[in-house]
Amino acid sequence: MTWTGHSDLQHIVFHAGGVDLHAVAAGPRDGPLVILLHGFPEFCYGWREHIAPLAEAGFRVVAPDQRGYGESGKPEGVDAYGLDILAADVLAIATACGAQSFDVVGHDWGGIVAWWTALKYPRRLRRLIVLNAPHPVAARRYAKRHPRQMLRSWYIGLFQMRGLPEWLLSVGDFALLRSALRGTAFEGVFTDEDLRRYREAWAVPGALTAMLNWYRAFRLFRAGGVDLTVRQPTLILWGDRDIYLEFGLAEASLHFCENGRLRRVEGASHWLQHEGPELVAEEIVGFLGAE
Repeated sequence: MTWTGHSDLQHIVFHAGGVDLHAVAAGPRDGPLVILLHGFPEFCYGWREHIAPLAEAGFRVVAPDQRGYGESGKPEGVDAYGLDILAADVLAIATACGAQSFDVVGHDWGGIVAWWTALKYPRRLRRLIVLNAPHPVAARRYAKRHPRQMLRSWYIGLFQMRGLPEWLLSVGDFALLRSALRGTAFEGVFTDEDLRRYREAWAVPGALTAMLNWYRAFRLFRAGGVDLTVRQPTLILWGDRDIYLEFGLAEASLHFCENGRLRRVEGASHWLQHEGPELVAEEIVGFLGAE
């Protein structure tokens, strides 16, 4: 896989929890490590506009295909996609890179994994940035009090079924998934070439079931005895025209942060990193480079 304009990308395979995780990497090997986590239904390609600016700023950038996505392994069973396991994957990548401390940036599901990584491994994670992704406990509590958010999340209930969601998402050359990207973002944000790459990733045997298993596993999520307050410096970026997630989720998530900042990106959708890649890259570099 070669991305136009990114000929210097390195392709690495990490081993975590019995699964091979493919990732792309750039930047100096001795630079501060930042791990970029994509969401549904993307893969590491979703960070293509942000890797170079971070690498040029001196960071060691690693963007994995999270388990179940892209070229990474797709273990069977819902239990293989619990938040504890997904966060452990992130830690395994950081450890393999030789980083005692590291930063994480996550969007959508990648943001939820980023939140949980910060909570599970507070001594390892230095700074946290999330884009349109709620703190996992804040998300549940907020949805119970706000019926409109539950209506926006109707598809999560559908995804709990077995077989039918896979068929619905694949029919018509993945028409629903293409609509989830192109139909909810600014016009022209997702090009034909982008959708071709995504369709290739979705068509890999087992991919759709693995991607849906993230939703199925979250139904079983329990925070247990984990301290729910994020102690690391945290930046929340939120496109306020997200049709999936209300802005109130961002405010609710901020309450779980000891040292957090929320930036409302007016007019941006759920896909703010694609609609304003320069703005997002500038925010990431500025926040991670701050003293």
